[in-house]
Amino acid sequence: MDLFELTTEPLDITAISRRVVPPECGATVTLDGYARRFTRDRVTGQVREAEHLVYEAYEPMALKEMGKLIERAKGEFEISNVAIVHRLGKLEIGETSVVISVAAPHRKAAFAACEWIIRELKRTVPIWKKEVYADGEEWIEGADPPAVSAG
Repeated sequence: MDLFELTTEPLDITAISRRVVPPECGATVTLDGYARRFTRDRVTGQVREAEHLVYEAYEPMALKEMGKLIERAKGEFEISNVAIVHRLGKLEIGETSVVISVAAPHRKAAFAACEWIIRELKRTVPIWKKEVYADGEEWIEGADPPAVSAG
């Protein structure tokens, strides 16, 4: 059974990953993406220190796109089940922002699918990340930051 959700609640990595494990699988690969303190700017190379992160999403479309990602992954890789759960709202440094868990008969496909899913999630799903610093803030991911703040 596949799972894709958005939530403002803390993420339980083990509970999420265990929800997608069928008996025919021999491997589950789980990504725990969490808020990190230091980020290097891709253009300037400057390292910035974040105080916390804020995630916002266009929720109906984000959920629809997450479901599409799972279907595409199942078409591209020999996998059985997928979970994608992304947290929204304010996250402190070290808190989990996204869990992706891929169950497959063999680990090679699970690893490849998990890597592909996180890359495509960041590229195509309307979820935006704002890094908040002592001296300001900056939208980091997503095609365009949201026009209206959800929080």
